[in-house]
Amino acid sequence: MKKRLPSVEHVETLSLLAMRRLVGGLVEELHALKAEVATLRSENEALREDNAHLRLDNSRLKAENQQLRDEIARLKNLPPRPPFRPSGMEKATELGNGDHAAGKSPRGPKRDRNRITRTVTLRVDAPEGSRFKGYKSFFVRNLVLGAELVNYRRERWLTPEGEVIVAPLPEGVSSGFGRNLRRACLALHTQGQVTTPRLTAILNSIGVEISKRQVVRLLTADLEQFVEEDNAVLHAGLVSAPFVTVDDTGARHNRRNAFTTQIGGERFSTFRTSFSKSRLNFLSVLRAGHQDYVLNDEAMNWLKAQGFEHAIMGRLKTNPPAVFTDQVAFLEHLASKGIDILDRQLLRPLGEAATGAPSAITACSAGP
Repeated sequence: MKKRLPSVEHVETLSLLAMRRLVGGLVEELHALKAEVATLRSENEALREDNAHLRLDNSRLKAENQQLRDEIARLKNLPPRPPFRPSGMEKATELGNGDHAAGKSPRGPKRDRNRITRTVTLRVDAPEGSRFKGYKSFFVRNLVLGAELVNYRRERWLTPEGEVIVAPLPEGVSSGFGRNLRRACLALHTQGQVTTPRLTAILNSIGVEISKRQVVRLLTADLEQFVEEDNAVLHAGLVSAPFVTVDDTGARHNRRNAFTTQIGGERFSTFRTSFSKSRLNFLSVLRAGHQDYVLNDEAMNWLKAQGFEHAIMGRLKTNPPAVFTDQVAFLEHLASKGIDILDRQLLRPLGEAATGAPSAITACSAGP
C-alpha cells in the first residue's frame, strides 16, 4: 500500500518529522520515476532497432518483387519497365547547388530603390564634439492594407432652362466599390482560390463594409471586358501560332454533364466549357466569339464532298457570297429557301459549312 505523504500546500506548517517524511517520500518517487524512464528508454531503443530491421526487410522484399515482375514481363514478352530518371528537385534542394555555388553572385531585390514611397529619418544622441557623417540607408519592404472610403462631392447646377447638371463620376467608378477592391477580389478568388465566405471575412477584417452577396456581384457582374480579352487571346493565338493543340475532358457544370475544350499553342492556352461535344460546337469555339455565317464557294465544295443533296445546294448557292450576322439570320435565310430548319440531320452539315469547317479542316491537316 502506497504511503500517504503530507500535503505540500501546507509545507510551512509541517513539523520536522513530517518534513522528513515528505522529503523521503519524494526521493523514493523520484528514484521510481528514474527507473521507469530507464525502462522506457531501453524499450524505445529496442523498438527503433526492430523498425530499422523491418525497413531493411521491406526494401529487400521490394527489390525481390520488382525482380520477379521484370522476370515475368520478360517471359511474357512484355515491354520493359521504363527507366525513371532521378528528379531534379532533389538536387535543387541539396546544399551548395544554388546560384552562389555555380559562380553567380547572390542577387537581392535592388531594382526598386528608385520607387521609395516614404523616408523616415532616425536620429541618435551623439556626444558633444562628434562630427556628422551623413546617413546610412536601410531599406524595408512592407505591405500596407487599409480600407478607404472616398466621398465624391458632385457639383449640382440648375440651368436657366430648369435642367439639373451633376458632375460626372471619375472613369471606372460606377458602383459603391472601387476598381482596386474589385481587382483584389478577382485576384484572390481566381489566382489564390479564396472562397467567397473567406474573401468576405478578409475584407471585413481589413475594415471594408461588404457582404457576401456584394462580393459575388464583384466577381460575376460586368465581365464583358474579360470575355473580349479572352476571345482576342484565342484569335491572336490561332493566327500567329505555328501549331495548335486541342484536347477535351468531361466536367460537371450547373449539375449537368458538360465538356471542357482546351485549345493551346506555344504561347497561349484557352478553355471553353459547353454542353455539347459536336464538331459544330468545336468550330464555334475556334471562331473566338465570332457569330457570323458565310455561304461561299468553299462551303459549297465542302458540302459536295460530304455528299450533300445537290437540289438543296442549288437553292443556297449565291454569287457574291452571302454573309449572315448571326445564327438567327442564317436560319431565316434557310427557311426562306424552303429548308426544314427543325431537321437536325439536315441542319448540322449546313451549319458546319457556314461556320468555317473547310478552313478548319485545311488548317488542321496542314500541320505546323
